[in-house]
Amino acid sequence: MPLDPQAKAILDAGEEAGGPSLEDMPLEEARAFADDLSDNFGVALANVASVETMSIPGPAGPIEARIVRPHGTGATSPVLIYYHGGGWVLGSAESHLVEAHYYANKAGCVVVVPGYRLAPEAVFPAAVDDCAAVLEWVAANATTLGFDAGRIAVGGDSAGGNLAAVVAQQALNRGGPGLCFQLLVYPVTDAYQDTESYRTNGEGYFLTKAMMAWFIETYLNDPIERDDSRVSPLRAADLSGLPPAFVVTAEYDPLHDEGEAYAKRLEDAGVAVEYRSEAGQIHGFMSMAGAIDVGRQGLDAAADALRRAFA
Repeated sequence: MPLDPQAKAILDAGEEAGGPSLEDMPLEEARAFADDLSDNFGVALANVASVETMSIPGPAGPIEARIVRPHGTGATSPVLIYYHGGGWVLGSAESHLVEAHYYANKAGCVVVVPGYRLAPEAVFPAAVDDCAAVLEWVAANATTLGFDAGRIAVGGDSAGGNLAAVVAQQALNRGGPGLCFQLLVYPVTDAYQDTESYRTNGEGYFLTKAMMAWFIETYLNDPIERDDSRVSPLRAADLSGLPPAFVVTAEYDPLHDEGEAYAKRLEDAGVAVEYRSEAGQIHGFMSMAGAIDVGRQGLDAAADALRRAFA
């Protein structure tokens, strides 16, 4: 399918504006750009009952998180832990509050968005360890926080989708905490960058092969870590027993094929999977739902999958 006209308009505006690519910007400038993405292209921030900033104990110190509570929840609420995207280098607990508000309202759940440690200040496996610690804390404190410990889901987009997949694998292998669902939005599932979608979509579609190479190089201590399933969850030996999943990819995304491959491997392992490949779309289209109509449709489909999982 041809590139969606609304996605093309965003790409054309970026090209007309000029300036360096993310991987060529000073780090703080790149982080500011990523934090502003939802402000520029996201849907309006939905009204929620409350947004609380909380400090969660982590393996290397406190992890700041936002806890978004919707209106009208009961005494105990299902909870989605949403790990933000940004290539393990960019993003924050603030950068994905638009999605958090949206999922809270549409899926009727509390959403926890942790600000896990970023590279290059803290390289692999810092982000994985922080994200696992947040899951363990949510499960251990569910009663106090008003969460339903039997209805905990993990999710995320891009590198956040990678972390959600990894945390789900770790939770299964460690015997808990139990998860009811995983929401994987255009996830990084393999760090080798050797798929057909990297060859066809590696330039000109927002996320580039060079940008992903920078993210991976910045995140890892050594290229050999690409084989580690905590970096490349697609390379895990066994995916059976994982929680049901909703996996989203975009046609013009370098990450398309690895996301599709992960959905297929989950399905082959007997995991219930709903897979959605958005024709004509680019990486990040759901974070650009204020400017791309299909992005809002993607958010709605993801929220509906969450609501059904929690039911």
